[in-house]
Amino acid sequence: MKLAPQIHLSNVQAVYAGPEGRLWELLMGEQIHIGGFQSSMDLAHRGTIAAGSEGVDLCCCSGAGMRFLARFINVARMTGVDATPAMVQLGRRRCADEGLAERVSFVEGNACDTGLASGHFHFVWGEDAWCYVEDKAKLIAEAARLVKPQGKIVFTDWMEGPSAMSETEAARFLAFMKFPNILAIGEYKSLLETNGCLVRVAHDTRRFALYMPLYLDMIEKQLTFDALKIIGFDAALAQNLVCEMRFIESLAEAGKIIQGLVVAEKAG
Repeated sequence: MKLAPQIHLSNVQAVYAGPEGRLWELLMGEQIHIGGFQSSMDLAHRGTIAAGSEGVDLCCCSGAGMRFLARFINVARMTGVDATPAMVQLGRRRCADEGLAERVSFVEGNACDTGLASGHFHFVWGEDAWCYVEDKAKLIAEAARLVKPQGKIVFTDWMEGPSAMSETEAARFLAFMKFPNILAIGEYKSLLETNGCLVRVAHDTRRFALYMPLYLDMIEKQLTFDALKIIGFDAALAQNLVCEMRFIESLAEAGKIIQGLVVAEKAG
């Protein structure tokens, strides 16, 4: 695990309540994760998410993943947990606008201590968001608590790849992304197994290095004005953003950062 002890929940909340969050959505869409719709469909398929099931999305942001599951997988009900009030409010508005408010609900709270009922859900869902959580051990323990016996924990996340980052690289990457730490696939597997889960799938989606050029093209070739408007037409800040994204692209190309996909099943 690589650590950035200076990064806390308040830093993450500031990102998603401010211009950085709007900028990520501009570049990546409402589904602020690598691969968008195709990634979500792949995750649902590999996690065998069933129509009529009930799930909880930990670190749900504005609930795009839950709306995807309700609309395209026909899950019966989703509950999303997120610690940023602005995202919860936005998510509720979007669900109401799309006619999904009766099937998708939000809890403003800590994903590591949700207060939701134990053993109630068929699955726990997450998409490229658990990298923002400080205590991954508590997060996985909470996910395991929430699902029924034989329930699934299904997620993608930004993870350290097979080629480890140097401490200098990790410090730069984590500080820019506002990640308090980053785990490798094996570390997530260990936490899941400790919490009584059998890991069914754990692999690199190989999307990360493919998608970074797309996001750079969007900001440099198509959405430059829109991006500048979000950050107050600060050209120096825009240049720094592109520089840091190119740095992340280089990490992905070197196999130091990946999008990992994990499916685990709680013991019956």
